[in-house]
Amino acid sequence: MSFTPNLQVFCCHYTSQQACAEGREGMRADGFPANANINRLVCGGKLQVSVLLEAFEKGADGVCVIACPPDQCHNLMGSQRAARRVLAVQKALAELGTEVGRIEMFHLERGFHPEFVRVTREMNEKITELGPSPFRGEQS
Repeated sequence: MSFTPNLQVFCCHYTSQQACAEGREGMRADGFPANANINRLVCGGKLQVSVLLEAFEKGADGVCVIACPPDQCHNLMGSQRAARRVLAVQKALAELGTEVGRIEMFHLERGFHPEFVRVTREMNEKITELGPSPFRGEQS
C-alpha cells in the first residue's frame, strides 16, 4: 500500500520567510515535500491548541510546527507559547492512544531555508513510517 501523508506545517512568518520567497516550485526543487501544506502565522505564539487538533480532525496525518528559537522570538514569548501548545496536543494524542510523534515542534533561525526544508522532510518521513492517522476516517 502506497501512503502519502497529509502533512500540515504551521510556521512563524519569520522562520518561513526565505523558504516561501522561493515559491512552491523553488522549494520543491530543494526537496520540500509536495504533500506538505504551509500554514503561515504572524507568530507561532498565535497558534491555538484548537487549531492543531482541528488539523487532525480535518485529515492531517502529521503536524509540524516551526517557530523561532525561544530566545530569539520577534514577539518575545511566542515560540515558548507554541511549544507549550504542541506539548498539550502531544499529551492529548497520548491520552487517545495515538503516537505523540504525529506532532512535533522545531525551533529554527529566521529565514534559514535549508533547515526549514530539512525538518519538513524529516517530519514527512516520520509520518510516512507511522502510516495514516487513526483520525483520518473520522473526517467530516
